[in-house]
Amino acid sequence: MSPPLPDLTHDDYTIACICPMGVELAAVEGMMDEQHPNLPSSIDKNTYTFGRMGAHNIVVAVMPEAGNDRAAAVATQLSNDFQSIKFSLLIGVGGGIPDLARDIDIRLGDVVVSRPSNRFGGVVQFDRGKDHSYNQFERTGMLQKPPDILLSTVQRLEALHARVDSRIPVFLEEMLARFPKMRKRNYVYQGATKDQLFQIEYEHIGATDCGDCDSSQTVEREVRDDSTPVIHYGTIGSSNVVIRDSVKREILKADLGILCVEMEAAGLINNFPCLVIRGICDYADSHKNKAWQPYAAATAAGHLYVTGEDTGG
Repeated sequence: MSPPLPDLTHDDYTIACICPMGVELAAVEGMMDEQHPNLPSSIDKNTYTFGRMGAHNIVVAVMPEAGNDRAAAVATQLSNDFQSIKFSLLIGVGGGIPDLARDIDIRLGDVVVSRPSNRFGGVVQFDRGKDHSYNQFERTGMLQKPPDILLSTVQRLEALHARVDSRIPVFLEEMLARFPKMRKRNYVYQGATKDQLFQIEYEHIGATDCGDCDSSQTVEREVRDDSTPVIHYGTIGSSNVVIRDSVKREILKADLGILCVEMEAAGLINNFPCLVIRGICDYADSHKNKAWQPYAAATAAGHLYVTGEDTGG
């Protein structure tokens, strides 16, 4: 029989996490070592989940819908409700932007973590150009870097993962052992044959999946030894614009040097400093679909656990 959970208050929660969608919330909940009952409150506007990961008590807020504006509202309320938060993270899925010319071989299920560069603080906000043309984007704001406590963790983990693989697969297997149903919900690796990066000029054909697409139009990439997700560190692009076009993706890569695109971080960071962790579920092109979302959410949640484990309590 498990020991009774301690009586906890808002002040006992030291990690805050925001998930844009339910598919990501399920992965984060699945990674928890224990889940806690809801806290009584008559003022919370957000929907929260509570639990423990390692040594940390964590509160998770899920957004009612995607987008930077919604993210800002959720983050503001979360900050008001929980005064003892030591660090915060945005966990979700994103569209990957490989750059094979620079040996940035991003695959589906890999993880991208926001890290400052000489140009940006880890996340750059962009939007369509003033003339809303097909292939023009512009930066629309300066965003803060993550808190120092998380940047120190990023540096340590990057050094560690240069030597050894991430422990994400260990945490994934533990999650699936606790919740076998998640296997049927695709929170597992989808297979290398389903990870197809198509040539820039090749448009999607057919229904949701790429069953009718010409496999000879895929980019040839080196075969990986195993399915362990690779962790990439760099700049993440954030916008209310959905990118599902490989030409636009390549323009953003050339202009901003970003590793992935998403739709929430820019709404958070200046008022809710956090680290952004994104599991890669598509390549931001016309072949975009939801097949890899659960697994990508799981790898991002696994890296959340790794980050919390390495960050002081």
